Amino acid sequence: MPTFQRLVRFLAKDGKTYYGDAILPQGVTDISKAKQAKIIRGEIFGKHEVTDRLADIRLLLAPLAMEDVKTVRCLGLNYEQHAKESNMAIPKFPILFYKPMTSLTGPTDPIPIHPMAQQGSGLDYECELVAIIGSPCSSVSESTALSHVLGYAVGNDVSHRDWQIKHGGGQWSLGKGFDGWAPYGPGIVSADLIKDPQNLRIQTKVNGEVRQDSNTKDMIFGVAKTIAFLSQGTTLLPGDVIFTGTPQGVGMGRKPQLWLKDKDVVEVGLEGVGWCSNKVEFAGRTDAKL
Repeated sequence: MPTFQRLVRFLAKDGKTYYGDAILPQGVTDISKAKQAKIIRGEIFGKHEVTDRLADIRLLLAPLAMEDVKTVRCLGLNYEQHAKESNMAIPKFPILFYKPMTSLTGPTDPIPIHPMAQQGSGLDYECELVAIIGSPCSSVSESTALSHVLGYAVGNDVSHRDWQIKHGGGQWSLGKGFDGWAPYGPGIVSADLIKDPQNLRIQTKVNGEVRQDSNTKDMIFGVAKTIAFLSQGTTLLPGDVIFTGTPQGVGMGRKPQLWLKDKDVVEVGLEGVGWCSNKVEFAGRTDAKL
């Protein structure tokens, strides 16, 4: 399916935006370190080719353009140790919720905190492996599910626990779906390079301090099982983005609980993919009462 190794979407030094295949120094796997890329011509989910034309990267953008994204599906409580720290039962089926496409942003974009999300407490981080569907699949088996994956990225499922859990009887999509609350990237590593998504180190750092440090093997529902389940009776399409859950170490699970603050820098990293680094920015406060 993919002809690229490490797909990036970037603003080049010539002022234009391109899709490209990132060029990394020998021994480096962190896409955020890329300085150049081979320009890709054509449709990412259709006929395309990696050309020999090089472009200098000025800024890495969200790996997929908005028009190339179909849905943003997310799993909750999908790591065993995270379920335990949340004092919740191990789920028998994947817990699914959705984020709006406007929540997706790039690997260095700020995380904007709307005044509505500044009320109360509970602003939290969640590092996650992100799988991108590359070909249509419907009612597929677990054994064939990974053949439909274009590649993998790392993302941050930014969450506001008060809105997610307490307000209105539980508002998962609202509490996790504000604009800019799903930074991901720094690119998409081809599924040809990551044969086993269930043995990758995954981490979060806040202001340089490690907050989450785990491995994707702790997932309750692995990527293949997740795709197989989600495709039952529902066709997954090229451009569907799937956030696959977070490991232990979130702010909600700590004693005392530890929430994000204005100007905190949150980094999420995935072995073989690289790091996203995003700064929390509180938007102008209002006197609105909600």
